[in-house]
Amino acid sequence: MMKTVLTAGLLLTLSGSYASALDIHLCKADVARLCQGVEPGQGRIVKCLKAHEDEISIGCAKELKKMKG
Repeated sequence: MMKTVLTAGLLLTLSGSYASALDIHLCKADVARLCQGVEPGQGRIVKCLKAHEDEISIGCAKELKKMKG
């Protein structure tokens, strides 16, 4: 159940401008591990991932880097 809620939250968080820039599947495990309890919305999950850049998986790090520019 927690995975379902987390996935739904991640999808909501990444909707709009982030959805096309970030591959949700590459960051799913990192969100579950590092951003548990972060309220989805207004880019909070993405901000959390960026705050943990040194701890995230290589695939997720590459996706976040694409978002920078």
